[in-house]
Amino acid sequence: MEGIKFSKIIDNYDLENLTPEIDANEVIITVPEVNRPALQLAGFYEHFDKERVQVIGNVETAFLDSMEKENRIWVYDKLMSSGIPCLIFARGYKPEQELIDAAVKNNVCVCVTDADTSKFDAELSRWLHVELAPIQTIHGVLVNVYGEGVLITGESGIGKSEAALELIKRGHRLVSDDVVEIRRVSDETLVGTAPSITQHMIELRGIGIIDVKALFGVQSVMDTTNIDMVINLEEWQREKEYDRLGLEDKTMDILGNNIVCYDIPVRPGRNLAIIVESASVNHRQKKLGYNAAQELYTRVNENINGSGDDE
Repeated sequence: MEGIKFSKIIDNYDLENLTPEIDANEVIITVPEVNRPALQLAGFYEHFDKERVQVIGNVETAFLDSMEKENRIWVYDKLMSSGIPCLIFARGYKPEQELIDAAVKNNVCVCVTDADTSKFDAELSRWLHVELAPIQTIHGVLVNVYGEGVLITGESGIGKSEAALELIKRGHRLVSDDVVEIRRVSDETLVGTAPSITQHMIELRGIGIIDVKALFGVQSVMDTTNIDMVINLEEWQREKEYDRLGLEDKTMDILGNNIVCYDIPVRPGRNLAIIVESASVNHRQKKLGYNAAQELYTRVNENINGSGDDE
């Protein structure tokens, strides 16, 4: 797993850096979980998750304040020499100079935030899980349609960008065109974003690059969205059998997560935007427990059984 620079955490959460002499760009965080040292302040370091970002809150500071100064200095030296990458004090608590000295000696970044400890802990952990998540780049278009994240794939020139543009005109939102960066933030969730260089841009053959945000307003774009389904556009093949009922969902494996996937044949006269909208609403209905194909199947079976009883 690749890491992120601690300086990015400082910038993202506007932390006050108490150890500016240490280069925060050289401190690399590789673990998404956050730890609050507890037993370590009493000298117990077995099974200590030293690779994690360490956060000190109100309970820990109260425990430190209750110690004799000589014991506190011993705790500072022990904690800072344990191999931790950084230490963040919550609730605006400013540590003693002895702790700062021990941190500089052991190349440990020390920062302060005014945020509540539990909220900061949870938010930082969530953010790190996204930043450190496994990532895959896919050629396609990502849009948010009725709250559903739809990844549109298919060969170059099939009409992905044109379909996305029509969806934008119908009030839906663009996340990324051409290249989609997908992160697996959990066993259930994939999050898609655009590379910063192409964010809010769409390429239309024959026209060139257009800025969606500038043309249609900020309500037409999103920076990120969960990926709920995939629509794969392909040229119509007369000899191919396409699913006409949808009783069983086909899935696509992305970073180990199975995402519902629909193969949509493209031919002249088909309105792809309406098809994507309908697929999104139908997918949402399925998540809420209603399956139109299953309902039709049930009705047909009841009709057949009823006809057999009449005989």
